[in-house]
Amino acid sequence: MRHAPVDIAIDLESGQLEALLAPLASKSVTAIVGFTETVGAGKLYRKRHPAIRRSVYSAGDQSPLFTVGPLSFGIMICNDSNYPELAADMVARGATAIFVPSNNSLPPDRANVVARSRAVDIARARDNEVMIVRADVAGRTADRVSFGSSAIVDAGGTLLRAGEPLSEDILVAEVHAAGWRPNGPISGMR
Repeated sequence: MRHAPVDIAIDLESGQLEALLAPLASKSVTAIVGFTETVGAGKLYRKRHPAIRRSVYSAGDQSPLFTVGPLSFGIMICNDSNYPELAADMVARGATAIFVPSNNSLPPDRANVVARSRAVDIARARDNEVMIVRADVAGRTADRVSFGSSAIVDAGGTLLRAGEPLSEDILVAEVHAAGWRPNGPISGMR
């Protein structure tokens, strides 16, 4: 059964989000969870720059920072990473890492965006001296393909880890406020 986004949106003002995320609470692990949210009169909000111009979503107007222990980080959702001013703003406010959850599931003739995503991640890292972590979907459906552009780039623009094309992977690196320490092999699932 397919739902319209507004039918499954989470009401931020009712406490629904906190109740939903309570099982994920941890003092040692941080999970970045994406969801459709409503604010006010049932309006849907999302990333700053929705890729689909006729989207059911309105563009968001905030780029908050989050702090976990000594790490301060921002989140740029998918297409937002193509706008350098968003990363620059977050770094100017203290971000030392930026996470980029993505869904590059596209029609087959436009699907291989890995090289472009990688170039964007390296540019954002170098230009802002910030770590970039992108998590993308990978695989095929009947009418969509995602090669998977997941990667971890250090603050100097060096690619530390990258997902295998069209494969489920998990990329592992320890995040530290002062930099990265790669940890372990690429394996498992994304």
